[in-house]
Amino acid sequence: MVLILGGAGSGKRAFAQSLGYKEEEMSPDVFSDAPVMTDLEETVRNDPAGAAALLGPLCQKELVLCREVGSGVIPLAAEDRRFREETGRLCVQLARRADAVVRMTAGIPMILKGELPCARS
Repeated sequence: MVLILGGAGSGKRAFAQSLGYKEEEMSPDVFSDAPVMTDLEETVRNDPAGAAALLGPLCQKELVLCREVGSGVIPLAAEDRRFREETGRLCVQLARRADAVVRMTAGIPMILKGELPCARS
């Protein structure tokens, strides 16, 4: 599994496509058959208490895309702070198990861990 992190609009999807994944192979549903999970942060936002239970199914994906949510001003609302905390904790666990971790900034991939697989054909 490759974990791809980055801010909104940082090029995560385009990078996944450069690895050979098509848009129809991407889904925000962790339980779909799609090899690429997108928008992980939104899944956690919908159920922060269930974030830890997502670890197993996420590790079965080929790519997991998650927007960075831990930077910036700390939210006033407790539910927003909890969502950010649970997203961060889940990403730490994913990064430990990932074959590679990539951080996207302005469309530029920075490999933080491991090596990327060869592009699919």
